[in-house]
Amino acid sequence: MKVLFAADGSKYTKKALAFLVTHESLAGPEDEVVVLHVQPPVPPRVKSMVGTSTVNAYHEDEAKKVLDPIERFLKRHKLQYRTMWVAGSPATEVVRAAKREKAHMIVMGTHGHGILGRAVMGSVAQRVVTDSEIPVLLVK
Repeated sequence: MKVLFAADGSKYTKKALAFLVTHESLAGPEDEVVVLHVQPPVPPRVKSMVGTSTVNAYHEDEAKKVLDPIERFLKRHKLQYRTMWVAGSPATEVVRAAKREKAHMIVMGTHGHGILGRAVMGSVAQRVVTDSEIPVLLVK
């Protein structure tokens, strides 16, 4: 099975990752975990002021902060994995990556906001569940 694991670097990501590696039926030695980190894009005006290479370096540095600890963790658990990052809308990019990677499932942490919280703030997890054509496992 191929699992797309959405990682934002929060404590909810850590909980979801721990859940994933402790359930071999989701991510065992024969399975692949594709770890995706999505960053908000830098506004075009800022990008034009500082330059594309500076923005790319910034995104790369920020992605490493999130992805490096996850890579170490997955190596310790001897799982097959790949990491990637993109800049864009988190829910859109997670669903897009799952399609592109032909993932069988999306796994992600959720902040666990109630109905009022989702109504006021919106929810990446809710949008992924709504827009995804494959199963989504939310870990709270």
